[in-house]
Order: sequence, then structure tokens, then C-alpha cells
Amino acid sequence: MIEPVLSRSSSPPPISLPALFGQFLRFGCAAFGGPVAQIAMVRAALVDQQGWISKERFNRLLAVFQVLPGPEAHELCVHLGMIARGRLGGVLAGLGFMLPGLVLMMVAGWLYTSVVSGIAGIGGVLLGVQIVVLAIIARAVVRIGQHIIEDRLLAAIAVAGLAAALAGLPFWITLAAAGACYALWARPALVALVLAGAAALALLLRGAASADPIAVAQAPATVLALFVAGLKGGLLTFGGAYTAIPYVRADTVGRGWLSDATFLDGVAIAGVLPAPLVIFATFTGYVAGGPVGALAITAGMFLPAFAFSLLFFERLEAVVENPALHRLLAVVAAAVVGIIAATLFELAAATAPRVTQPPVGLVLFAVGLVAAWRLKGLWVPILLIALGAAAGALLPI
Repeated sequence: MIEPVLSRSSSPPPISLPALFGQFLRFGCAAFGGPVAQIAMVRAALVDQQGWISKERFNRLLAVFQVLPGPEAHELCVHLGMIARGRLGGVLAGLGFMLPGLVLMMVAGWLYTSVVSGIAGIGGVLLGVQIVVLAIIARAVVRIGQHIIEDRLLAAIAVAGLAAALAGLPFWITLAAAGACYALWARPALVALVLAGAAALALLLRGAASADPIAVAQAPATVLALFVAGLKGGLLTFGGAYTAIPYVRADTVGRGWLSDATFLDGVAIAGVLPAPLVIFATFTGYVAGGPVGALAITAGMFLPAFAFSLLFFERLEAVVENPALHRLLAVVAAAVVGIIAATLFELAAATAPRVTQPPVGLVLFAVGLVAAWRLKGLWVPILLIALGAAAGALLPI
């Protein structure tokens, strides 16, 4: 039997809608350090101190949201707001949690496009930051893979996802093929047929693209296109916010709306703001389409995080308890790990030609990677980005 959303051994104290919004707005202002720190903050305040729900219920919610796409800290806030004051409470909680990061990123986008781009000598500073961000992404790929790749089959799927992405196979073909291969694993002939069909479809799409090679690059950055780019990222962020990077990059950098260097700058800025990391999409939307474009891509990115709790949670909770679905999601997530790794290589390949002193660039990357690997704490992303900026300002890179 499905546990009703409002069934719990603990219950939130009476709280007005303005007070509820203020509570989650405070969480949003202090949301530094990524999802682990954000979830710990919410747990300490609403579970341990105020007793909104029991620890067991909180852990169950967290487990459900961790296997679904979207920023899990934001999804938890939406759901807890709904527990307190219904669906309107969920909307206000979600808005409060994301609003500080959204406002700060809008300001950052304006400063970047209006001020930073015109500062003489800023290129070296930004290049140093971009190299360090590559190290942070490399560490994230390993961290995500450690949680997802649990056996040789999943490892093989991740490698296949990496190879497919580097070969230019559209991500949706890779994910669909991975799910189909899992479902048909006991029938090798059908698995081979799926793989052959995916390869043929990829060749067909590549042929169509080569017939009109500038069609995608010349596609305008309309409000609808930016919204869809964000929605795609929001629906496919399995395993953490870094999994949104390849999808948003494909629909922004891939269409010529901004460069890889600018894209990496957005990821760097998102890493030091009090917000879910997927707020980097707001930056790309601002660069590509101004304030309206930033709001459009942000709406698409966060829409699934609102929708899962507000509309579908009761049914999703029952479905996610199905062990077969757990395995299917693990297979899809393994393919995503490979896609992220391929994006890392592509970003590195785009950054490398701008590095005039490769030994210095490699040392900076290595130092950033070791620091990201060994150090822990909310201050680590800020430290690493400051290190990259200082190196870029003081050293020839």
C-alpha cells in the first residue's frame, strides 16, 4: 500500500505561507557546497530540530529522489513544503530555495556580458579558472561513477556511452539503446539487433546533418529553444547536477550560442553560488538570450523538480520500489556517466588550443585534480576557483 504523502509520525508545526517561504529562502541563501551539504542543512533544521517528518520518512524521500532525475535537494524542499502547506506550500518552498541562486546568477550573467568581457587581460584569469573547472568535473565523473557502476555490465555500458558520445552519437539514442539492451540482455541476438539499429540510425542522422551542416549552428536562441534545452537537462540529470552538463552544452554550445570557454565560466560561477549546481544553465541562457533567455532555460531546468513532487510523487513512490526499475535506472545512469566523461574530453579539447604554455596548464590541472580529490568542505570549490584565477593572472598559461 502506498503511504499517503501527508502520513507521518511527525508533523510540521503550524506555519503561515509567508513564514514557509522565508524558511526556505534562508536555506537558499545558505545553500553552499553542493547537494550533500544542502540536504544535511535541511535535515538538521526540519527533521532533527523542528520535527517536520520522521528520520525514516526523510531517508525514504531522499532515496526516491536520488534515483529520479533533477536536483534532489531542491526536490526535497518542494516535497517538504507540500507536507507543511499543500501544493502551494511546495511551490513556495521550491521558489524560496532556488531564488537566491537565480538572482545571483542573473547578476553574474549581466556582469559577465557587460563588464568582464571588456576588461583587458581578463582572458588569462578566465583560462586558469576553466582549467581548474575541468579538474572539478573530472573528479565529479569519478565520484558519480563510484556510486553507479557496481558491476562489469554497468562498466561496459559506461564505456560504450563514452565511445558513442565521442563518435557523435546523439545522447537519446545512447540512453534508449542502453535501456533496450538491459531489457533484452538474455537474448543476445536481439541485443545485437538493437546495437545495429542504433548504429544505423546514428549514421542516418549524421548523413542528414552533413547535407546541411550549418542548420543547427544557425538555429536562433529563441525563448522556446532555451526552455527546451533546460527541460532536457532537468529530465536527464541522473546521478547529480553534473549530468546536466552534456545536454545543456549540446543545446547551447552545440548551436553556436556561446563558446566552450564561456560555458566553463558559467559552471565555475555556479560552483561558488548558494544554489543547486544546475543554476549554471541560467548563465548559459543569459549569455545566449539575455534575461528572458535566462529565465526560460531556468524554468525548463527546474520544472521537473517541481513536477515530481507536486503532481506525481504518490505514483512514483510505488513505481520506484520496483527492483526491475532500479536496475533499468542504473543502466541509464551508467550510460550517462560515459556521456559526461566524453563531455569532459570535448571540453578539454576545446580548451587546450588556447593554452600557450601546456606544461603550466597541465600542472594547474593536476594540482586542481589532487585538491578536488583529497580536500573536503564547503570552501573547496571556492578555493579551487580562486587558485585557478590567481594562476591565470600571475602565470603565462
